[in-house]
Amino acid sequence: MRGSEERLRLTWLGHSTVVIDLAGSRLLADPLLRTHNNLLRRRGVRPRPEQWADPDAVLLSHLHLDHAELRSLRMVAGVPVLTGSRNAAWVRSQGLLGQGAEEWTDVGAVQVRLVPAVHHGRPMPHRPNEAHGHLVRAGTTTLWVAGDTALYDEMADLPALAGTERLDVAIVPIGGWGPRLSANHMGPAQAAQACAATGARYGLPVHWGTLHPPLVGRFGDWFERPLPAFEAEVAAVAPDCRVIRLGHGESWSPGGDGDT
Repeated sequence: MRGSEERLRLTWLGHSTVVIDLAGSRLLADPLLRTHNNLLRRRGVRPRPEQWADPDAVLLSHLHLDHAELRSLRMVAGVPVLTGSRNAAWVRSQGLLGQGAEEWTDVGAVQVRLVPAVHHGRPMPHRPNEAHGHLVRAGTTTLWVAGDTALYDEMADLPALAGTERLDVAIVPIGGWGPRLSANHMGPAQAAQACAATGARYGLPVHWGTLHPPLVGRFGDWFERPLPAFEAEVAAVAPDCRVIRLGHGESWSPGGDGDT
């Protein structure tokens, strides 16, 4: 990640919602911008509008309700929503700007394209069941936004697809919204293996510590457990990867030692 023209800033807004400010463009991943999500309750602060305002594109991994929340998407209406082609058609049916991104797509000086995700369980009856991650690059800076996925062998091919030997940042899910993690999700150990497979210099853990069913979030330590477990797994299997430790609403830039 070299050169001032490639300035990178990541802001985690809880669950899988990440603001990527890179090379003068702003990308908003899986926006969940309201206090709660259907029956799920949010623990922590609601994202402030100034943290996510005026994105140049939305990165939408799949259409489960904790990632594709319609009222949140409508809060950024008029912005291209980069997702799979079937998902994009559904997004357009809701009056939004769904756009397939199977090949590299320009967003200002940034390029985005879809990559695989293995997350086909729990299909929704009225929404397509496509799932993807996103590669993001600008100059020599490369990021992978994994979305929801199980571990898969082809993760090792992502750096070459991005045109580099190793990724700069892997944004990986490490938990869920309940004490047990359902199939086709990565927990801390699998997320650390994904960082190792992609050679990521930094790993940003998401999809943890935010949503819970009513009452369930008040009991046990399952809410806080994924982060230290991920840090321990990364130290064991990907020692060259540095974990980006963020709380809700906090930001990070490379070279800033986690400054917010």
